[in-house]
Amino acid sequence: MNDEASSGEAPDGRSDSDSIEGVFTYNGGRVDPGESTNIRYSISETYLGDPVKIPVTVINGRHPGPTVFLSAAAHGDELNGIEVVREVAHDWDHSELYGTLICLPVMNVPGFLAQERYLPIYDRDLNRSFPGREGSTSARRMAHEIFTNFIEPCDLGIDFHTSTRGRTNMLHVRADMSDSIVSRLANAYSSNVIIAGDGASGTLRREATEAGIPTITVEMGEAHRFQRRLIDRALTGVASVLAEFGLHRDSSVHWPGWRTIIDDDDEKTWLRADAGGIVDMKQGRGALVEEDDVICTITNPFKEEDEVVTVDAPFTGLIVGVLENPVVYPGNPLCHLVGLSPDTRIALERERTAERSRADLRSS
Repeated sequence: MNDEASSGEAPDGRSDSDSIEGVFTYNGGRVDPGESTNIRYSISETYLGDPVKIPVTVINGRHPGPTVFLSAAAHGDELNGIEVVREVAHDWDHSELYGTLICLPVMNVPGFLAQERYLPIYDRDLNRSFPGREGSTSARRMAHEIFTNFIEPCDLGIDFHTSTRGRTNMLHVRADMSDSIVSRLANAYSSNVIIAGDGASGTLRREATEAGIPTITVEMGEAHRFQRRLIDRALTGVASVLAEFGLHRDSSVHWPGWRTIIDDDDEKTWLRADAGGIVDMKQGRGALVEEDDVICTITNPFKEEDEVVTVDAPFTGLIVGVLENPVVYPGNPLCHLVGLSPDTRIALERERTAERSRADLRSS
């Protein structure tokens, strides 16, 4: 079913306040238990007065349970999460779903169409505009339509992102671990790394959490591409969450093998360039580095030896995010390094030794 929706009273004359138990309502329609609906929901207008519509899939299970949103592409060039949300919505079997899934694969439609991070309307950041406000900027009006119709009715949320252009992230969760439900959600997602913090003002996860909808951000990979291994890993995390909160009762919660929760500023740092030039990166995303290991060198176009700048690891840790674009100005970020406890490091080394052994067996 494809529902062309916009603001206004529901077709049957019901208002949102009249919603019945188990029915999901939004401004312009409803989805009954046991139904799935594809919606193109109008959140704004173009310069020509044509509607700007976001795609939304609502899957309302036959059985009662939590309402969970999955969102992606708040930044229009961040594509990995789009495929995660689409596969959950359209490839998974939800015949025995307990609760409701709200799938928002592309929130920033103007940015997606332009393949730009921000809204190409005065360069606004949609993910600094939540929960939005009527009568405000274009970005906040869009955020308000999304938030009031598809976020506020939910009990939990997962918002998917990638690194910005020119950088890449290993898959990790960002979450306000001081909130007990957010902490449960983050742990259920089964990522190896959780970076604690409440997030910047205006971000979807912070504003949703403060509104009583515990939400995490999942960061993975880089902009402008689908990265299949990361998408598959992210789907494992979604399945684990749906099992933990009882939406898919035949599934099980997934343990990632090891985990580190980074909740101290001394345990993480962005290493930044102190010189401009061309970067030769020696370490990749997810690398375990020892204190004083060389992470990269920066040289000028002539590769003059007396001008080489070497960047070393200030402590032993894991590279969560790393530069992909090999040119920098002074101050540009090079990598995101997080510390590991001795026990976590041992578990990580064991896992990687086992992975290498399996790879050797497959190649022999």
